[in-house]
Amino acid sequence: MHEIFLDELKKLNTQFMEMGVSVNDAIDHATRAFVDHDKKTSQKMVDDEERIPEESLDIQKKALKLMALQQPVATDFRVVISILKATTDLERIGENAMSIAWETIRVKGNPRIPEVEEIISSMTHDVRHMLIQVLTAYVQDDEKMAKEVAAKDTKIDEAYVKARKLIVDGIENDPSKAVASSSYFVVTRLLERIGDHIVNLAMWVVYKTTGELNELVNPTEEKTI
Repeated sequence: MHEIFLDELKKLNTQFMEMGVSVNDAIDHATRAFVDHDKKTSQKMVDDEERIPEESLDIQKKALKLMALQQPVATDFRVVISILKATTDLERIGENAMSIAWETIRVKGNPRIPEVEEIISSMTHDVRHMLIQVLTAYVQDDEKMAKEVAAKDTKIDEAYVKARKLIVDGIENDPSKAVASSSYFVVTRLLERIGDHIVNLAMWVVYKTTGELNELVNPTEEKTI
């Protein structure tokens, strides 16, 4: 019976990883389209916006069914719980990427702020790298890597603060940039939120590997929840 459980759990982990890769691609496509004002790509994403939520729902249904039918022992139960929770965060990241796609469709060709777009590109690169790393940590049960990924969120937060200052300065220097800047505010905030969800993913990796449920606050401080 336990072998059946492990086999189904392996399939579930594979599906979870595939969803993670799909979400990572969505971040890339959405932000590239935003910077390039590529409404066509964004519209394709919006037309397919139910795909990630459907993947999430399917994983969660299978996880709950696995718990109900196989009656896992404590350690296995923890693994399934981590999948359920982590899948929810992956779905939220996908929703944030989709919101960026919607913002690309909404915004018109207004005056741009190149420095902010550079930060958006940099933030995108960093969160995508973080997501791949946390997924790797999940597969390898690597607590240390998960905590290192969580610590990198500080860089995302700093980039967000820097971008906001540049946006405000840009509006003050050229009020015609105000409309475009509203979209910059939205997109940088969404990328910052993606970083937060990746920290949550790291937390679930730690829970999966150690059984400890701690909020990963920063590189030197953890707060038990």
